[in-house]
Amino acid sequence: MKNTTTFVIAAAVAALGAGAGYLWAARSHQPVSAIAAASAGGTASSSAPQQRKVLYYRNPMGLPDTSPTPKKDPMGMDYIPVYEGEDDAAPGAANQIRISTDKVQKLGVRVEAAALRPLGQRVRATGRVEPDERRVYAITPKFEGYVERLHVNVTGQPVAKGQPLFEVYSPELVSAQREYAIAAQGLRTLAGSDAAAGMQQLAEASLLRLRNWDIPREQVQALAHSGEVRRTVTFRSPVAGVVTEKKALQGMRFMPGEALYQVTDLGTVWVLADVYEQDLGLVRAGAPATVKINAYPDKSFSGKVTYVYPTLSAQTRTVPVRVELPNPGQLLKPGMFAQVELGAGSAAPVLAVPESAVIDSGTRRIVLVQAAEGRFEPREVKLGARSDAYVQVLDGVRDGEPVVVAANFLIDAESNLKAVVGGFGGHGGHGGSAPVPANQKAGSAGHKAQGSIDNVDAKAGVVSINHGEVASLKWPAMTMEFKLANASLAQGLKPGAAVSFEFVEREPGEWVITSISPAAANPHTGH
Repeated sequence: MKNTTTFVIAAAVAALGAGAGYLWAARSHQPVSAIAAASAGGTASSSAPQQRKVLYYRNPMGLPDTSPTPKKDPMGMDYIPVYEGEDDAAPGAANQIRISTDKVQKLGVRVEAAALRPLGQRVRATGRVEPDERRVYAITPKFEGYVERLHVNVTGQPVAKGQPLFEVYSPELVSAQREYAIAAQGLRTLAGSDAAAGMQQLAEASLLRLRNWDIPREQVQALAHSGEVRRTVTFRSPVAGVVTEKKALQGMRFMPGEALYQVTDLGTVWVLADVYEQDLGLVRAGAPATVKINAYPDKSFSGKVTYVYPTLSAQTRTVPVRVELPNPGQLLKPGMFAQVELGAGSAAPVLAVPESAVIDSGTRRIVLVQAAEGRFEPREVKLGARSDAYVQVLDGVRDGEPVVVAANFLIDAESNLKAVVGGFGGHGGHGGSAPVPANQKAGSAGHKAQGSIDNVDAKAGVVSINHGEVASLKWPAMTMEFKLANASLAQGLKPGAAVSFEFVEREPGEWVITSISPAAANPHTGH
C-alpha cells in the first residue's frame, strides 16, 4: 500500500511538471517539442535551431514607414517583417523599391546595362535649296543702247559657256570704234614724226574705253587690224548654266548698268537649313550632312556644312546653316524644300543609358537601378548630350549597372516611387512634391477591383470589364475598357468570366491592368 501511494505521488509531480512546461512554451512562443527535448536532456536543448529576430516591420508598398510591431496599412495590407541579417536591413535598403518576382514578370520590366558608347548625335532641321551665290552671273551692258537681236529668248534655257545671248546697237559704241579706227590710221600715217606721240595717246584712250565697255577682245583686234566698224556687239554667256532671269526684249532700249540676263551655274547648290537655337552648339563647319528631298524619296544627297550664319531669327528662333551639295544632273532645283540631318557632337564614347530609362518630372531626372532580383533603387541623375535613342549620364549611374528601360511607369505606380524618392532626396518625390499617402488618388498606387469580362481584344491589348465599386477611387459599379500591361495577361480571358484585377493610371484617363486572375467571389464586389 505504501509503494502504491508513492507511485501515484510521483506520477502527479511529473504531470504537473509537464503541464508547466507546456504553459511556458505557449507564452514564450517556443515549440513544444523543444521544451520536451529540453526536459529530456541538456544536450538536445543546445542543438535546437534558434528563432530569427525580427528587427522591424516595413510598409508593403515601399513607403519609408516602419513599425516595431505588426500592423496594417490604410488599404488593409499587412506590414512585412524584416529579420536580422536580411538585405532589407543593409544600409540604403530602406530607399529601395521592392516588387515580387512574379509581379516584375507581369509588368514586363526590362533592364539594360549603362555602358560607354559613342552617341552618334544627329541634328535634324528643315531647309530649302538655293543657288550658289558665287555661281550667279548678271549680264549688264555699261553703255546705253538698244537690243537688236535675241539669241536666247526663254527663261530656264540651258546655255553653254561662250554661247551668244543677244546683240545690241549703240551710237556711243559706233562712235568709239570710229574714233579708235581713225587714231590707229593716223598713227600709221604719222609714224616717225613728232605728232605720232599725241596720236598714240589718242589711240590708247579710245582702245581703253572700248575695253572698259567689255567689248569682246576679238572684235577689238579685228577693228585694230582692218579698221572696219561693226554696228552691233554680241554678248555671250560667261558660264555654262541656266538662264534664271531675262529682262531683255527685242528692240528695247536699255541704260548703262541695267541687268538684261542672269545665268546661274547649278552644278553646285546650297541648302540653307534652319537649326533651332538649342541645337546650335552641336553644329560645326565641316560636319557631314545628309539631305533628302520629297521629290526623290529613294535618294539621299551628301554634303558638308560650310558656314553657320551669325544671326538668329527672332520669329522662329533658328539660325541658317549652309550645306554645300554637288548637283549632278541638276536634280536639285532652287526653291525645293529639304529635310537635313547634320552630324554633331564628338565620336568619343561616353557613359549613356537608353532615353526610356529616364523618368523626367521637369525638375528632377530619375533612373531606376536594379539592385537585386525584385529590388530597384531610384537614383537622381545629371544628363548631358542626347542621340536618337540614348542620353549621356554625367552623374548618378556607374558603368555596367543595370537600369530599367521598360515599364518604369508601372513600377512607379506599383511601389509609390514618389515617396521612396522623397525619402532619400528630401524633396518629396521626383516631381518635387511632398510624399503621397498610400490611399492617394489615381496614378501613384495600384487599385483593386472585381468584375466580369465583357469583351477581350487581345490584338489591341484591351479588355472591357463590368466591375463593381472601387473604393480607393470612389468609383461606382460600371463597364469600362482597360489596357493590358503585356500580352500575356490576355491569356485565358473569356467574356463572362469573373475576375479579380489590379490596375494603375499610366496617363490621365489611361487605366492599365497589371495583374488579373479568376475570382471565386461575386464579380460585382468592389474593393
